[in-house]
Amino acid sequence: QVQVVESGGGLVQAGGSLRLSCAATGSIFSTYAMGWYRQAPGKQRELVATITSGRSTNYADSVKGRFTISRDNAPNTVYLQMNSLKPEDTAVYYCNARVVETASLRAYDYWGQGTQVTVSS
Repeated sequence: QVQVVESGGGLVQAGGSLRLSCAATGSIFSTYAMGWYRQAPGKQRELVATITSGRSTNYADSVKGRFTISRDNAPNTVYLQMNSLKPEDTAVYYCNARVVETASLRAYDYWGQGTQVTVSS
């Protein structure tokens, strides 16, 4: 079993910053990539940023230059530094981990429970 846990959401004024953290734990043989997605009320879940095991990154156009995804030396831990936040960034942010399970050596996607980010104008 693999668990994904996010933390760091909250309420912030426009122009402010927040840092989200995510850790994947459990029977993980290896990790292909981890990333952040978000879902605003009435909208579909969308990609925010991803980072591979080789530390290659990918960002949604809407967050380029404002958000930074990074990985810690701790295994399977990823962060999202969000600066210059806008009201339209308000959403539930979900962490995704694409991992190879130790028992089966097969790759699966796992999701966290989500953390609310609210940006007031």
